[in-house]
Amino acid sequence: MRVDPALILVLLVSTGACQAHRASCVDRPQIDAPEAKRMPKKLAIHDDVRIDPYYWMRDRDSPELIAHLEAENAYTAMAMKPTQGLQSKLFLEFKARIQETDSSVPYRHGPYWYYSRTVEGLQYAIYCRKRGSIDAAEQVLLDVNELARGHEFFQLGVLAISPDHRLLAYGFDTSGDEIYTLRIKDLDSGELLDDALTGISGSAAWAADNRTLFYTVLDPAMRPHKLFRHRLGEAQSADRLIHHETDEAYHLDVFCSRSEAFVFLHLGSIDSDELRYLPADRPDEDFRVLLPRKPGLEYAAAHCGEHFYLLTNDQAVNFRVVRAPVRDPRRERWEEIIPHDPAVKLDAVDLFSDHMVISLRADGISGLRVRRLQDGATHDIRFPEAVHTVWLQDNTEFHTDRLRIAYESLVTPESIYDYAMDSRVLELKKRKPVLGGYRPEEYESDRIHATASDGTRIPISIVHRKGLQRDGRNPAWLTGYGAYGVSYDPTFSSSRLSLLDRGFVYAIAHVRGGGELGRPWYDAGKLHHKTRTFTDFIACAERLISEGYTSRQRMAISGGSAGGLLIGAVLNMRPDLFRVAVADVPFVDVLTTMLDPSIPLTVIEYREWGNPNDRRDYETIKSYSPYDNVRAQAYPDLLVLAGLNDPRVQYWEPSKWVARLRALKTGDGILLQRTNMGAGHMGASGRYDYLKEIAFECAFVLDRLGIKD
Repeated sequence: MRVDPALILVLLVSTGACQAHRASCVDRPQIDAPEAKRMPKKLAIHDDVRIDPYYWMRDRDSPELIAHLEAENAYTAMAMKPTQGLQSKLFLEFKARIQETDSSVPYRHGPYWYYSRTVEGLQYAIYCRKRGSIDAAEQVLLDVNELARGHEFFQLGVLAISPDHRLLAYGFDTSGDEIYTLRIKDLDSGELLDDALTGISGSAAWAADNRTLFYTVLDPAMRPHKLFRHRLGEAQSADRLIHHETDEAYHLDVFCSRSEAFVFLHLGSIDSDELRYLPADRPDEDFRVLLPRKPGLEYAAAHCGEHFYLLTNDQAVNFRVVRAPVRDPRRERWEEIIPHDPAVKLDAVDLFSDHMVISLRADGISGLRVRRLQDGATHDIRFPEAVHTVWLQDNTEFHTDRLRIAYESLVTPESIYDYAMDSRVLELKKRKPVLGGYRPEEYESDRIHATASDGTRIPISIVHRKGLQRDGRNPAWLTGYGAYGVSYDPTFSSSRLSLLDRGFVYAIAHVRGGGELGRPWYDAGKLHHKTRTFTDFIACAERLISEGYTSRQRMAISGGSAGGLLIGAVLNMRPDLFRVAVADVPFVDVLTTMLDPSIPLTVIEYREWGNPNDRRDYETIKSYSPYDNVRAQAYPDLLVLAGLNDPRVQYWEPSKWVARLRALKTGDGILLQRTNMGAGHMGASGRYDYLKEIAFECAFVLDRLGIKD
């Protein structure tokens, strides 16, 4: 029987049981829920019948649904009221470490230096540029604080400067649903053009004529499915449809090559790609297919001179690089440039006029390799720490030997470098300030391994204060993701210091399903192998315990989105192993969602989770889907976070999960749900509001672990 949080509130007020540590006593009163009058949904397929008593929550227009979510929020607010002081303290700690008035490192693009800056007390960035020199007068392009005025949520999408640097196309979303409106600003006059494009995704690209803009729009399932060509000054209704992708497993993305010679249209699925290209100076022509799509064939392309350079998995599970003539890029004309290496995953290829830069991954660590195009001379860029994360940032210039790099680790804040590719000189331009006397030498990061149930070694990145005693008494926070081949890399967080300084061990489980150890690592944790993601995570938790870093009674776990699925699954499998959990926008109603092709991302992700219309896929998903596997057992303390406007994980997934947990779970573990009624998948958009959300989560974990200041 479902618990009605509105009645819980009445009970809490009438009994005075408002302390978080006492809330669990009234977490499951036996009362009649108003929606008990609703008929449960009967879901039947493959001779299997599931009864879903909370299917009604999908009706977002229902006043009862909104009342339910608001009641959950009110209950959570009351249960967390005793932690308000701690939340405020954590927020002030977080804020005190950041340079509130700050600026990014300017980067060169054409005749201008572009950068963004923040101002103390303001939520959003201000985008600026200077002409000719970084000492020139500042021109403000967009003050997002002004744009966001009057909106609870505001998120920028597209930011595209025209080739002549006179126009700025920018997309914005004011609800969190990731449906953008695109406007165009004349940077000479400061005025907005009349052009207003609605219903677009976060993808747009200028042609070389500075008056033609290509953009993609969304279908009802939130899939970018159409590419349009827009002429400045014309109504959106007059825009020409260039491509309509009818295969629901593919989505569209449009972008320009760094050489500015081509506009690329990317048609992508989970494990298949097709690129089409158009000379940027001939926007009225048709896009040509570079390489036709084929199941299992993935590739990306960049342009330099007379060649396209392709990063592809053709005969190379960890990818290789080939080049093909622009005039005839058929496979028969390919020339291999970088062969396949089973020990090194090639993640991306960036081209400059004289150099190729390869983003790669070896032994689970990201790296960069530079190759001179003229003679093939190759070298790796060396970094000081063994466990780190590095990526390319703001490399807009094509004719340059200067490479802009971002680097960080669990103990080193984000550091921006310029690298001279010929002389091999690495120059630190800026390290993100961490105020309050942060001393990285007082902290220690490392990488250890757990042994999975099948004998596979699972990497774990950890950080803690130096001098930590491995006596099993330390609190620990273990997180993970493990999906889509995405690598959960070790990065710095100034807010995390508030945990480390309270004695925490912070750990990242690099479980299968992610991409840390190459494409085979991803393939080993998807589709019918998905449960390895969960058992890997459990093995990592057990390793932390066996090595004395923590104990079951002192361990917190967290994950978001597909990482929330990870948390939901391991809580069903091993609820005894953890003391507290946080699931952020968790993808937990996997089976019902994947059976509904009208829901955003469903069809696209059949190759990730499986298509449950196939019996074997259905049985696999049902075996681990967190919502379908809740049962009568004691669960740890759990905080579940959702966004009402979330297009990626619909709000009803965490809401249904919480309702089923309330009905079935035993024990005295507290269960809280908080739904952001004005945001989506990414949570709050303002930087201070975001810090408050982090403070809320940390306060919940600290309180439930009994850590008092």
